[in-house]
Amino acid sequence: MVDNYNEGVVVTSVTKNEVSDMKYQKTKEVLNQLVADLSQMAMVIHQTHWYMRGTNFLKLHPLMDEFMDEINAQLDVISERLITLDGEPFSTLREMADHTGIKDEKGTFGKGTPERLATLVKDYRYLEELYQKGIEVSDEEKDYSTQDIFIGFKTEIEKKIWMIQAELNEAPGIDA
Repeated sequence: MVDNYNEGVVVTSVTKNEVSDMKYQKTKEVLNQLVADLSQMAMVIHQTHWYMRGTNFLKLHPLMDEFMDEINAQLDVISERLITLDGEPFSTLREMADHTGIKDEKGTFGKGTPERLATLVKDYRYLEELYQKGIEVSDEEKDYSTQDIFIGFKTEIEKKIWMIQAELNEAPGIDA
């Protein structure tokens, strides 16, 4: 805040940076949470890619590269949107680890492919819920541009859940 003295009257004005700190605060919090969670999700997918064995390996192993590319593309859009709103995305491994809501597990060859895919579904469902929260807070704050991003990525995540669940011979469970 800046105080201006004009003819004995103190006029307090808000600087541009202070306005941007106040506007879309909840939306920026969800965006930054997504930065941490999408970064962790990329690692979970990468771990699935590295430690996968068994049935459908030849089909699923390269598919994990596509999954990682999609998550990394989302991460870039989310981070850049946060910067556009004068936010500061997490940018260190420590920040990601400290803020992610996606569980960190040590890699092992002891997990079968179905179990690995079930972990991906669980984590994608978490992202789906976070995107839904983003849709709601961006609507509340009237940030419709960010809301559009959240809606598009939530739709992509729901499709990914359906596809993995189909591989596991399960219903998507989106409307359950």
